Parts: sequence; structure tokens; C-alpha cells
Amino acid sequence: MRAHRVRALLMGGQACVFYGAAEFSRDTDFAILAVAANLARLRRALADLQADPIAVPPFELKYLRQGHAIHFRCQHPEALRMRVDVMSKMRGLDLFAKLWRRRTVIELPDGTTCNLLSLPDLVQAKKTQRDKDWPMIRRLVEAHYFQHCDRPNPAQVKFWLRELRTPQLLLELAQTHPRLCRQLASGRPLLASAVLGRAAKLEAALLAEETVERKRDKLYWLPLRKELEKLLHVG
Repeated sequence: MRAHRVRALLMGGQACVFYGAAEFSRDTDFAILAVAANLARLRRALADLQADPIAVPPFELKYLRQGHAIHFRCQHPEALRMRVDVMSKMRGLDLFAKLWRRRTVIELPDGTTCNLLSLPDLVQAKKTQRDKDWPMIRRLVEAHYFQHCDRPNPAQVKFWLRELRTPQLLLELAQTHPRLCRQLASGRPLLASAVLGRAAKLEAALLAEETVERKRDKLYWLPLRKELEKLLHVG
């Protein structure tokens, strides 16, 4: 990707590893800029990886812009059988240009750099109907909390109040930052229970919040799944 200057952001399980919430994954997931020039660069990168498209939809710009994921399988000896998934449009996330501006840039031990989806954007991308994603969201935000809780800045505290899924940590934050917690409760109503120290009610509200997001994701994917089924039938 770097060699061919593909405008892409690492996301998925491998991005979670870099953020301190380890998840084994043989897939490599990217958010990419869906324009013709970038797709041409991506095609050259995939050719170097000896990566062939698998399943549906086909590798076309229109499907990326609609929100589909396109899947490839690598045959290069150094990436044998690794799957590469690319997306451009995701539920609840901004367009790629904004994601790129917010990206996290890390340096690997060999000195190369890697562009990651920002942590808040990665958390949002994980709010799916899949069972495995919700424990990962919890671990991602917990890891960030424990990395920075000694001397947090206001933006970090807001992020934790908006995204933490650990009742005890939310209760602790609400006691430390009650005013901010009340301010943010209009966007996340369960924070009202955290301010009042109602642990049982907070746990129930977290589950309800997850249920709502799962339903939203199912509704979002419904027309996309129907289109995939149609493509399979045509194929």
C-alpha cells in the first residue's frame, strides 16, 4: 500500500492490536479513498500481492461508494492466503477526507509508518451487529483509559464518557467529572445513571445502548445484503 501510495487507513483487528486491544486476525482491513486514481494505485498494490477478488461484489468504484466491502485473497509467498478487505463508506463515519485528517500515524520498529483509523473512528466502525465487536470496543476504550488516566486532557475525558462500556470506570469518571457528565448526558442518556451512582441501572442501559446499535447496523446493511444476494443470483 505504501509503495504504491494508496490512500488507505488500517482498521479492523490489526488496528486494534496497535491500540493495545490485541485481537488475532488474519484479515487486513482498510478504509480507502474511493476515487478512480486511488483505485488504480490499489489495483497495482493488489497485483504485487497476487491478490484476487473473492465473493461479491466485484471490484468496482460504484460498490465501494455504496458502502460495500470488497474482499481479496493474497497468493504472494509473504502474505499467502491473507485476506484483504477494503471499504470506503461506513455507517456512522464521516467521508474519507475527514477520516484521513483525524488519522493516527505510528512508526513501526523498522522505521516505516502506518496510517490507522483514529481510535474514536475505529470504535464507531466496530458498532456492528457482530457479537465479537462489542467486547473489542470495551477493550479498546479501556486500554486508552488506562494509558492516559493519570493525566488526561479534556478531549480524552469526553471520549471516555461517550464511549466507555465498563460500568465501574463510568461510575468513577462520573464522580470525578459530574458537571461534564451531565453536559454529555443529552447525547448519551445513560450518563445520568452514572452521575447518580446507579450501577444496576447503568449496566442495563449499556446493554440497551448496544441493542439499539445492533439494530441500526442490521437496518443499514439490509439493502446492501439484498444487493449482494442479487449479484450472487446473477453470477
